[in-house]
Amino acid sequence: MVILTSVLTTGALTLTACGSRDDSGDKGGDNGSGTTLTIGVDAPLSGENSTTGLGIQYGAQIAIDDANKNNWVPGVKFKLKALDDKAQPATGQTNATNIVGDKTAVGAVGPLNSGVAQTMQQVFASANMVQISPANTAPELTQGKNWQSDKKRPFKTYFRTATTDELQGSFAAGYAYNGLKKKKAFVVDDKQTYGAGLAKIFNEQYKKLGGKVVGTDHVNTGDKDFGSLVTKIKNSGADLLYYGGQYDESALITKQLKDAGVKIPLFGGDGMFATTYIEAAGKSSEGDLATAIGVPADTLPAAKTFIQTYKDKGYKGDYGAYGAYAYDATTAIIKAVKAAADANGGKVPTDINDLRSKVVDGVQKADFEGLTGKIAFDEYGDTTNKQLTVYQVEKGAWKAVETGTADLQ
Repeated sequence: MVILTSVLTTGALTLTACGSRDDSGDKGGDNGSGTTLTIGVDAPLSGENSTTGLGIQYGAQIAIDDANKNNWVPGVKFKLKALDDKAQPATGQTNATNIVGDKTAVGAVGPLNSGVAQTMQQVFASANMVQISPANTAPELTQGKNWQSDKKRPFKTYFRTATTDELQGSFAAGYAYNGLKKKKAFVVDDKQTYGAGLAKIFNEQYKKLGGKVVGTDHVNTGDKDFGSLVTKIKNSGADLLYYGGQYDESALITKQLKDAGVKIPLFGGDGMFATTYIEAAGKSSEGDLATAIGVPADTLPAAKTFIQTYKDKGYKGDYGAYGAYAYDATTAIIKAVKAAADANGGKVPTDINDLRSKVVDGVQKADFEGLTGKIAFDEYGDTTNKQLTVYQVEKGAWKAVETGTADLQ
């Protein structure tokens, strides 16, 4: 096997022969010649949000293993570089710097949290390296801070295989009002980019539909005691609690709410769509709901092998939320590398900066059938796949109850 090394002063690549192992532990080889390229992954791999973060890591790993096993790019072996951002923006920025500093790295998958993404985008853009998130949903990441009135793409290097909160929040509002027939909602968020943005959109769309928001409040990530919040919700007369945030806090909120005798469902976004939510909340989670991007992975024929591989490998975390989307994001990068090689006489460009630039262009032109459906990106870097699903906890498990697209009012 030939390993790619770098000449930092010129950005050129040189080849040296030696052995290598990818993160799966399989011995790499391609008949004695080739290059090794790195794809970075950034996600919370420990602590809060790690259940879904690990799903991203291992979704990407399975794509890399498939690419190497099936020789998707002749002469090239891919390896994964997984970094833990602990759901902290500053750590994510440091990890982005680490990835772009690796002169074998051609792209990155992640992060999970939109707030973390905001600190990473400029780093990748400065290096002209592609970044594809399988999970970020904040509209401003692709459409700019004034996205509601004047959409402008801030970074040409940033893409996502997840749809936006504009669609997710609206879809939830529609199901809450028309599907659940809930007319009075109390809206809470965790003050983070993702949670606050999602709650704001739900609030706006729910009221446009005719629903009444009887109260709003905010919590801090890491909070454990929600007694005062529970009292406010109880006194408001709400028949639904909508929560913008992650499963760590929402699981505690729903448990304390039900323990206080407030038997109303908690409805949230994809940040709480994880088995850990049900495990942490226990029986209190019964009847609660969450929206998630795409359609259920286990209903997609192309995803069946992926799911079986994930289980057979004994990977930790939850593949259900973003695993297949991480697989498709990783595949988009690999296919862009192949396109760059095909345009260069079958050889990967030896200048890393040139290769990174061509990968960005290749991802923008992506058009293939992935595990989650068609993979393509619009002029903002957003996925063209706008499918969403509402899940409800039934008998201790998430069950899909509605799939479709948002009807923006």
